[in-house]
Amino acid sequence: MKFDIGNLKLVIKEMKTKVYNQAGKETGEINLPESVFNVAWNGDMVHQVITSLMTNKRSPTAHSKDRGEVRGGGKKPWRQKGTGRARHGSIRSPLWPGGGVTHGPLSVKNFSRKVNKKTRIKALFAILSKKFTDGEVLFVDEISFAKPSTAEAKIVLKKLNDIKGFEGILSKKNNAAYIALSKKDGVAEKSLRNFNNMKADELRNINPVDIMNYKYVVITNPAESVKYLESKIL
Repeated sequence: MKFDIGNLKLVIKEMKTKVYNQAGKETGEINLPESVFNVAWNGDMVHQVITSLMTNKRSPTAHSKDRGEVRGGGKKPWRQKGTGRARHGSIRSPLWPGGGVTHGPLSVKNFSRKVNKKTRIKALFAILSKKFTDGEVLFVDEISFAKPSTAEAKIVLKKLNDIKGFEGILSKKNNAAYIALSKKDGVAEKSLRNFNNMKADELRNINPVDIMNYKYVVITNPAESVKYLESKIL
């Protein structure tokens, strides 16, 4: 859109994209905010956020026992002097087979990292912008089912798979699509959960790790979903 005010030219860039229904037919267009879908890519920031979020999910299960935790070894194996052998106070010393471990892994270790909310949201928008630029974000007005049905879900996915640029939703064996539902829909989630190459979840749970793990991002109810994403801008 252009406005001429004397010799001054003001150019307003509008981002529009198509919206489809679950039958794969185009139903209209939607204006997208540049603050969400036109954010410059920052690989270092995205890497930092994703590795931190993945580390925060890590549960320290590896644990080794030191000499005070292994069983036995209460008695001194032999007297201190006069045997011709090296002095030892316990058979559970790290020097002995079956003894404690020196500097081994401990389950009390804390792997968590702090991720600033503003940085996490900026990384999310950077990934969404990159995927949108690459033609990997699909807007669908609604994905709903009368009852949980994998067969019905497969029909819908076949229709979406026929949309130009999204032919890999069914053919890609792993990590094909992340389906962001605008609100909680247990029927839709149950219908889609048997497809191991995709994940269906509420939009409010969207995070950089999930959308980076999947090639395509399918966003339902675009008007409300985009409005919700915009509300996350700090």
